[in-house]
Amino acid sequence: MTTFDDRLLRPDLDDPHGSPFWHHCHAGDLRIQACTGCGRLRHPPRPMCPWCQGTGHEWRRMSGRGRIWSFVKVHPPLLPAYGEHAPYNAIVVELGEDSTIRLVGNLVSGPEGTLEEIDAGTIEIGEPVEVCFQQIAEDVTLPRWRRSS
Repeated sequence: MTTFDDRLLRPDLDDPHGSPFWHHCHAGDLRIQACTGCGRLRHPPRPMCPWCQGTGHEWRRMSGRGRIWSFVKVHPPLLPAYGEHAPYNAIVVELGEDSTIRLVGNLVSGPEGTLEEIDAGTIEIGEPVEVCFQQIAEDVTLPRWRRSS
């Protein structure tokens, strides 16, 4: 398990709308909230569909595949818990199921990869990626991304 100062990374596991996302990630499953009225995916999760104003929803399993939509090489100065990892990459991934759904994470070699292991200079917009899950605390697992073909 990779360890960080989880005060900086800890999602709100008690949030009634977002906590299911994090619980699914902890189980190694990427799921996105979908409206049961119109069927559209929405992220971040929320109580009402912005398209049809329906309040019904379900959590749909995603393939975990996507493409890099954007990225940045993060440099100091940083919050102290991240300083030892800099410089590192942060990427925005558009999901294969819906290009309007974008998740922020890091490009790593796999579930045990470190934030700084892949140089941002090697990353390309449009590059295919797939999700991998990295446990950072006993109850917190983050979706991260690795290259795919």
